[in-house]
Amino acid sequence: MNTLLLDRTRWDLVCDANGDIALAANPYAIAQDVASAVRLFAGELWYDTTPGVPYWQQILGKLPPLALVKQAIVNAALTVPEVVQAQCLIAGFSGRAITGQVRVIDSTGASHNVTF
Repeated sequence: MNTLLLDRTRWDLVCDANGDIALAANPYAIAQDVASAVRLFAGELWYDTTPGVPYWQQILGKLPPLALVKQAIVNAALTVPEVVQAQCLIAGFSGRAITGQVRVIDSTGASHNVTF
């Protein structure tokens, strides 16, 4: 599976050596798509408002149980094609930021770690 390659710091499209929009292939494409899914706020995708993590609705400013946050992140990761299993590990809270990792297993059995 290919996906559009995103710059890691700006999370924006990048061009290849020919000036064309660059593509990423597996296994990196799966990890990048999981990162995108976890970053997506529910309701933010203008053509389909159902996917995404319910940050505004259930997480930010609500102080939900940690299990709810982890499950919302896992659910988002599982929306990525080829991802068959996901686990969220929360490393810590600093101010208003949460850090952690999503471990996913794809349909080939390969595992990928995505940090957030």
